[in-house]
Amino acid sequence: MTGGRTVATVGTFDGIHRGHQAVLREVVRRAGTRTSLLVTFDPHPLEVVNPSAAPRLLTLSDEKRALAAAVGVARVEVVAFTPELARLGPEEFVRGVLRARFGMEELVLGYDHGFGRGRAGDVEMVRRLAQEDGFAMEVVAAVKDDGQPISSSLIRTAVAHGDLASAERGLGRPYTLRGVVERGAGRGRTIGVPTINITPPDPRKLLPPDGVYAVRVEIDGTRYGGMMNQGARPTFGVHARGLEIHLFDFTGDLYGAAVTVEWVRRLRDTQTFPSRQALVDQIERDAIAARAILTG
Repeated sequence: MTGGRTVATVGTFDGIHRGHQAVLREVVRRAGTRTSLLVTFDPHPLEVVNPSAAPRLLTLSDEKRALAAAVGVARVEVVAFTPELARLGPEEFVRGVLRARFGMEELVLGYDHGFGRGRAGDVEMVRRLAQEDGFAMEVVAAVKDDGQPISSSLIRTAVAHGDLASAERGLGRPYTLRGVVERGAGRGRTIGVPTINITPPDPRKLLPPDGVYAVRVEIDGTRYGGMMNQGARPTFGVHARGLEIHLFDFTGDLYGAAVTVEWVRRLRDTQTFPSRQALVDQIERDAIAARAILTG
């Protein structure tokens, strides 16, 4: 057994949305002097069980760890989801993984939880198992938005359609991306608009529709406003998707720095301009609009 007595929850927890947060807060509350634990998976189970149905992700593993820690969870275990794991029945998973490996004394689940082969480990089945094996179990009710239970799939739909306000309501925070600043081509400096370029994210990460956005960027705990071109840069003949950000009121070298980008509002589509000056004029208009949104 690795590491003591735990109060645990288990699941994909993509997004760590408000419903997930309610479960995690209950885990932390019940843990007391024991260890609060989230057991989650990478890759997403559907990537193994039904790859064609696997969704783009709201949160990659490092993002999930940080968000769970922010709610107060002491320990996050990312278990490799393999075909062998997928074949385990719920009893085998609870006894062989949660109990034997992670010292689980108490299990907290969301109201709609299912795990194990064919998601057979529903709440009622786990209740019976808890009675047989002598561990405590708690079920957390749905957290609703406008009468509808908050779910990762609903938030994914909102992000994919650019409905950032709905996504933010479900998540309880703006939609974000963690990335590293890489060296770009320096084109921004040539037109007087220095930018930072973010390394292309894991292709599994869900991005909102391409366009120009007002954004906030967190660097070493400080948040800066800015605007981001997400997508191609057709005026420069660059057709590969990029994430290029002009930060307001920031000077300094950020190459190699880890940053968190927060989408705030979409300003416009990416477009091709007839000249560099036309692009510069539009960027100035974008900057005025973005500043107004970020300070409004």
